[in-house]
Amino acid sequence: MNYRHLTEDELLRLKSQSCLADDWGKVVVAEKFTTEFVHHTRFSGDVRLGVFQSEFTLPGGIRKHSGLRHVTLHNVTVGDNCCIENIQNYIANYEIGHDTFIENVDIILVDGLSKFGNGVEVSVLNETGGREVLINDKLSAHQAYILALYRHRPELICRMKAIADFYSNKHAATVGSIGNHVMILNTGSITNVRIGDYCHICGASRLSNGSVNSNKVAPVYIGHGVICDDFIISSGSHVNDGAMLSRCFIGQACKLGHNYSASDSLFFSNCQGENGEACAIFAGPFTVTHHKSTLLIAGMFSFMNAGSGSNQSNHMYKLGPIHQGTMERGAKTTSDSYILWPARVGAFSLVMGRHVNHSDTSNLPFSYLIEQNNTTYLVPGVNLRSVGTIRDAQKWPKRDGRTDTNKLDFINYNLLSPYTVQKMFKGRETLKNLRQASGELSDIYSFHSAKIRNSALVKGIKFYEIAIHKFLGNSVIKRLEGMDFKSNEEIRARLKPDTSVGSGEWVDISGLIAPKSEIDTLINDIESGKVNRLKCINAEFEKMHLNYYTYEWTWAYEKLEEFYGIRPEKITADDIIHIVEKWKEAVVGLDRLIYEDAKKEFSLASMTGFGVDGSRAEKEMDFEQVRGDFESNPFVTAVLKHIEDKTALGDELIGRMRKIG
Repeated sequence: MNYRHLTEDELLRLKSQSCLADDWGKVVVAEKFTTEFVHHTRFSGDVRLGVFQSEFTLPGGIRKHSGLRHVTLHNVTVGDNCCIENIQNYIANYEIGHDTFIENVDIILVDGLSKFGNGVEVSVLNETGGREVLINDKLSAHQAYILALYRHRPELICRMKAIADFYSNKHAATVGSIGNHVMILNTGSITNVRIGDYCHICGASRLSNGSVNSNKVAPVYIGHGVICDDFIISSGSHVNDGAMLSRCFIGQACKLGHNYSASDSLFFSNCQGENGEACAIFAGPFTVTHHKSTLLIAGMFSFMNAGSGSNQSNHMYKLGPIHQGTMERGAKTTSDSYILWPARVGAFSLVMGRHVNHSDTSNLPFSYLIEQNNTTYLVPGVNLRSVGTIRDAQKWPKRDGRTDTNKLDFINYNLLSPYTVQKMFKGRETLKNLRQASGELSDIYSFHSAKIRNSALVKGIKFYEIAIHKFLGNSVIKRLEGMDFKSNEEIRARLKPDTSVGSGEWVDISGLIAPKSEIDTLINDIESGKVNRLKCINAEFEKMHLNYYTYEWTWAYEKLEEFYGIRPEKITADDIIHIVEKWKEAVVGLDRLIYEDAKKEFSLASMTGFGVDGSRAEKEMDFEQVRGDFESNPFVTAVLKHIEDKTALGDELIGRMRKIG
């Protein structure tokens, strides 16, 4: 924009409208600037003003013309068509975009050189330090995971810190920015904060040393009573209603409010926090906590729902709060659950009661951990038949609130993946070894610090086998779909993997499921300096995410021999038919168990409290009016449709295989 000095006539008019300046020569204006809408304004330092030609229509229908009224500006650039009025102290060292509305604010300033929250060290997982993550605008859950947990690779950590420092220093400035179409109302102090386009800040108490990465397609909302110190808030997030955040990173499309307080914590995509408290937590995608009495501390979570009164301890009153724990993806806690860290809870497991024995169930996913008389009882694999688990898996993709085209986290929603199925292989082997070591007639088996009942162990082996049949069958059917084969050789050629990448161990890097070999390659490239920018690291994670199904098939192909005893290079159409029959049996069997589990929600016991003053018939009618009937429940009909569709899919492939002589 081209600026000019004020004319003598404009200068006289501004003075007549109660405007002052330390040096009028340092006030420059846009070509079409007029003085009509500038009143009671004091200018200090270098000031640049745009034009004031448009109006703002506020809630309730009141209209306000753009302009400056009752404000002090020091080293400030004001874009076109802004309305700034009633600033109690002053605005200093800011560039303000166009069409921005700022009213009733105490003070907005940048004091010295600021990195705007970039480079802040968050002491995640271990309150006493040692796992610090340097937050920045481009931080992904996967970067943070490696930085926090791969401390056994000191050269890697040194390099990653240097990369983060480079970004932070590159974006440091003595002048802050407030974007276009921003609205800031009735707010206290804003100090050293960079604010993106279309951000809405209303009634916040204090914002200090941070970045609000709002944009047009994913605006950020910060509401009443919010206090944020040393923070970064990513696009599409809402922080509202008295939330208090200190040294925190808030990922995309997160919602924190209702007096939620958090310190030294990382919240990644689609997390929700209300009423409770977080300290030193690593909240991976879809970590949700809604209750006043819930404390999450020194733990790593993802796809997790915390029940009311959930609590953990990281302090055993010896060497301080140095302990940490992990609840792998999809694990959840019931009301009043408690875990004494250190502990590790397997994926998609349910924690019920108080657990103080430091159990590690990471290789027994989909389990229940139930406390009875201060003893942890483990029920392996039972969550595979739970209607709640399936409902969770279906709801997460639908609840992804990210509208930003540039997504920081690469989230894999698959319930069954090489990551969880490899654990089922290990879990199945562990349970078989336990039974062999202690005898098949034992009532109770000991696993680490937990107990497993005989019946639960037998069912656990069965559940894991069903799930493995389902996963491997799914992979084979997907690989062979839509193609007609004339010979076994053609089948073998199609089944051969496209790449060797994917074999071996897989990991869940906080939402991203990938082969460990690929993560190791990236780590080696960071250590060597080949990958040396944040955007390059994120690009590597994106590549792994996009190639997931290619890599998944490599892993599944290698498991066919281990599970079915079939050498893939010698596989025949009859072998495929056998695999698909087993798959059909597993899918339909699991769906039947889920169907029966859903039925419990419609039992007479579940109707307690319905038809409060009437007969049984009225109770059932009241229940049906509120909850609907079982057979027409959307989830139930979806399960029945799933059985029908999967049966048809399996039969179709079997039909194609039978044509091969």
